[in-house]
Amino acid sequence: MIDTAVRFFQEGGFFMFPIAIVLIVGLIVAIERYVYLSAQKLTNRRDFNRLHQMIAKRDLKGALNYTQESGSAMSTMIGFGLQRLARRQGREEIEYAMEEGLLDVMPRLEKRTQYLATLANIATLLGLLGTIIGLIAAFTAVAAADPAQKASLLSQSISVAMNTTAFGLMSAIPMLLIHSLLQTKTNEIVDSFEMAGIKVLNLLSDGSGSKTAAQPQGQNAAAPAQVATPAGSPA
Repeated sequence: MIDTAVRFFQEGGFFMFPIAIVLIVGLIVAIERYVYLSAQKLTNRRDFNRLHQMIAKRDLKGALNYTQESGSAMSTMIGFGLQRLARRQGREEIEYAMEEGLLDVMPRLEKRTQYLATLANIATLLGLLGTIIGLIAAFTAVAAADPAQKASLLSQSISVAMNTTAFGLMSAIPMLLIHSLLQTKTNEIVDSFEMAGIKVLNLLSDGSGSKTAAQPQGQNAAAPAQVATPAGSPA
């Protein structure tokens, strides 16, 4: 098995080495992105649960300090909204701030993922280029060969030239699959950001709404007392 793979690689010619380098780079990028996104998913879930509890208890100052200390993507997005809340701004401004925070962290999530699709295309094209150059060399060699050996020599040369195309496809297909997997994982994280933003926004709005509702009730209760005093003075 190993001997067959080594012979397959050696017979492919020079272009097998660039394709192998592209495959190694793609695997490094894929592993780094998968580890990063998996860690971000766990960290964001932990920070959201912590911040949700703090905001529910109206510990807004503690929540703001936590977002500044944590530095995670989830904390960054929620921190944008808490900063606007600290400036006594309304729901719409807080929502815009968290959208801005989401746009700020998205490049970190999508970073280098697109490289995999590009590397897959490069591996495929290098394989085709190696095959074309191999065929050119094969036809040139067959033209000067003995007529009795032309058929066998041509078939052997074409078989060897096809190795680069096969290796290019074997490198490109896994990278495309991994690219699709990472894209799905990234979209799931972005969707979790949007859901978390809505939950935090509703929680902040409920807290500010209760204060706003309590203030008019106090004003209305004081109003009859003020009206009743002038009514009794003429009597």
